[in-house]
Amino acid sequence: MAFEPICPKPTAPGARRRIWIDFCDFWPGFRKTDNFFYHTLKRRFDVEVTDQPDYVIYADAGRHVHRIYNCVRIHFGVEPVLPDWTECDYAMSCHYLDDPRHLRLPFYAFSATAESLDKSREDPEAILAAKTRFCAFVVSNTGKRKTQKRVDFFHRLSQYKRVDSGGRAFNNIGGPLPDWMAKLEFLRTCKFNIAFENRSVPGYTTEKPVEAMQARCVPIYWGSPRIQEEFNPKSFLNYADYPNEEALIERIIELDMDDAKYLEVLRQPYFNNNQPNESFNPDRLLDFFERIFTTPIRPVSQRRRFWRLGRWIPAKLNRPHGPSPA
Repeated sequence: MAFEPICPKPTAPGARRRIWIDFCDFWPGFRKTDNFFYHTLKRRFDVEVTDQPDYVIYADAGRHVHRIYNCVRIHFGVEPVLPDWTECDYAMSCHYLDDPRHLRLPFYAFSATAESLDKSREDPEAILAAKTRFCAFVVSNTGKRKTQKRVDFFHRLSQYKRVDSGGRAFNNIGGPLPDWMAKLEFLRTCKFNIAFENRSVPGYTTEKPVEAMQARCVPIYWGSPRIQEEFNPKSFLNYADYPNEEALIERIIELDMDDAKYLEVLRQPYFNNNQPNESFNPDRLLDFFERIFTTPIRPVSQRRRFWRLGRWIPAKLNRPHGPSPA
């Protein structure tokens, strides 16, 4: 089946709703007027970023600034933490939840596009010929117990052949990669990439396997037990598909030693039936926001509760804005 990118539906002239919004609790360097949500919302709405918004989108970077907003709070979960409905009115996360207040939006949809995973006009043999490294490992933090599985696998696979480590951990390429673009270029030179999540949680699929896919580097994946619902299982190596780690490493060695077998994997489309999964559909996300913007509610921040003395008393109060076209 031919790859068909998902294009957003056009908005009728004069029907754009104006929204006042803010962002907080994202990572350092996050730009309020140059990010995934801002650009997606601009496709359908007139967006104004203000410090006295009607809606705030916040992540889980740990600063908890969202608590000073008394408007509608929308949580975007990067980590596999369930929404706290005492703090947010709506949520987007990696979880599969049957709740109208929630939309499943894994982090890879924030950092990649469906078009970047389209292989339909590529030459797999040329891609393989350009590869000069066996396997990549890009990790910076190894001090936590949750990262031990990937570290152990790195050392075990290194017994077969050198695994190039481009992160701060076990770096053996002369220094850590400086940024995301350098990481992609590095992955392009590798046949495989160890793409292990921090933990195995259904739906918790991050940018780790997708970055390898963008670089046409076969991911060696461990993590979400439902990843095969999002991506074609024949296009990567899934730890869970093998009876033990030894069998997985034997398969990696088999593909490394046989170009024809490696090309069989490389030729596989990343999406099931070669069609982008629903997380890449902008109208699905925009419809979710449309429902938020058109549903009158009393925000959790304004519901009666017993406040304890402390810093988290709403300070950024939303103010009445002008009428918005329906």
